[in-house]
Amino acid sequence: MPKMLQLKTRYGGTRVLTITTAAEHEEVVARLIAGLSPSAVKIYGMSGTQKFELPKREVRLDVVFGAVEAARAMFPVHGWGVADTTLEDVFIRVAKDARAFDVLS
Repeated sequence: MPKMLQLKTRYGGTRVLTITTAAEHEEVVARLIAGLSPSAVKIYGMSGTQKFELPKREVRLDVVFGAVEAARAMFPVHGWGVADTTLEDVFIRVAKDARAFDVLS
């Protein structure tokens, strides 16, 4: 198996959900996403735009769509998208893991 595919298989078992709302709704969105999976991780948040990593094995796409629709029923959602983990995301995760290892050793 090529090295790139091995890395993506090992570190890329997630989808990235990006959602933009008014800043005052960030906490509600974060709680909504946390309810989808105990393994959901917020990886970015600024001025109403948030990104979450969602494990593919725990969260189906229809569930993600339902969560976005639930948010839209409560307040305006200015934009959103969901995508598979990119190779860039994989390299960032590998770099973070390597840096954490360096700090601990």
